[in-house]
Amino acid sequence: MTERRRGPWTIESERLAYENPWVQLRHYEVRQPDGAPSVYGVFEPRNLAIGIVPVFADGTIMLVGQHRFALDAWSWELPEGGGARDVDPLDTARRELKEETGLTARRWAPLADYDVSNSVTTERAIGFIAWELEQGEPEREGAEADMQMRRVGLQEALAMAMSGEIRDGFTLTLLAAADYAARHGRLEPDLAKAVLTGSNAPGRA
Repeated sequence: MTERRRGPWTIESERLAYENPWVQLRHYEVRQPDGAPSVYGVFEPRNLAIGIVPVFADGTIMLVGQHRFALDAWSWELPEGGGARDVDPLDTARRELKEETGLTARRWAPLADYDVSNSVTTERAIGFIAWELEQGEPEREGAEADMQMRRVGLQEALAMAMSGEIRDGFTLTLLAAADYAARHGRLEPDLAKAVLTGSNAPGRA
């Protein structure tokens, strides 16, 4: 393979080290910006990461909880999933929200678009806020059979994040983005008020 440049890095060789239907891992032999030889591994998910902040009229949001295989730990999160890169992210968000929670939303707005961990992966994450919700039945996949739901105020969810009860990075980003948008006039007034003042609904946690 002919040497090629990637910014200040020189790629001397690359190979596909591993792949499955969802991810692939590339191994690079490189020279660093200072000229020293090194290696680099890049994790490449095939799908976009999609997340949703679903806000009810009373200001509560829906969290989902499930066991995460990679960490062998239970995790409270916002509804999240993956979607093909050639599919409209909003279509994926609608599907994921329905599958995991049974919810459909009449109103949607973009909330965040960011690189998940740019030193080791090409994964891109796109988040939405959804409101004017209607509850239906979830349509979960087999890997989500243990999933549970929990309604809390968004501010309570932020407190859960600060205490370490919520550790999922995508969820932390979307909670902070929703709070910021509400405080800086980027949401409709009624929605912003719900985000900032909603509290746990009795019997729903």
